[in-house]
Amino acid sequence: MNTTLYTSRRTFQEQVLDLLGQDICSGRYTPGAVLPSEAELCERFGISRIVIREAIKSLVAKGMLVVRRKVGTTVLDPNHWNLFDPSIIAWRAHPSVLNQTLSRDLMELRRIVEPAAASLSAQRASDDERKALRAAYLAMERAIAEDGDYVAADLAFHAVLLAACGNQFVRQMQDAMSAILRTSFEIVSQKAGGPAFSLPMHEALCRAIEAGDARAAEQAALALIDQATNDLNARLKFE
Repeated sequence: MNTTLYTSRRTFQEQVLDLLGQDICSGRYTPGAVLPSEAELCERFGISRIVIREAIKSLVAKGMLVVRRKVGTTVLDPNHWNLFDPSIIAWRAHPSVLNQTLSRDLMELRRIVEPAAASLSAQRASDDERKALRAAYLAMERAIAEDGDYVAADLAFHAVLLAACGNQFVRQMQDAMSAILRTSFEIVSQKAGGPAFSLPMHEALCRAIEAGDARAAEQAALALIDQATNDLNARLKFE
């Protein structure tokens, strides 16, 4: 079946990359499977071989595919994938693909990273970072009051939180963490009253960092993650 690509800000290569990545993550092409030939993919997407080859190269670089002579382009086991790649996180966490194990692992990673980052941010955040965190919180508040983009404001809040911890390795993880957080926020924010319910917990976290209270910041971050985990499991009907 042919797939229609649309002219937009995203290039045809980006669209093909997304579609093939989603196909692999959804199990359309399982580990060990050989992708259709370039000619078949060109027919499916209605584009040139150059676009297909560039998309394949990107997936090879992400550890998802290997190109072998006389065999073809083969899907690798997820153990070989760059699991922190934001695109792979987004493809695997799509609501039609997300399973209980992946949901658990994503939330466990949040529990490992964010409370410690919140504690460090309370100790290390600069005045400008504290102001930026408060500004992001106020943007969340406005988004709820005015039916604005709550997810974007929430992401901005957590981006400041991770940056303010002052750890170069955590900062390097920001793109991956943002992809994880976006997945959680987009699903949980669909719950009626969910954003408004979580707002006081965000304010508690913001206040703790403003006050330089590392312990309170850590506990506030844990409370947020616990609530998000419960909401995510309920939304996806996981036990």
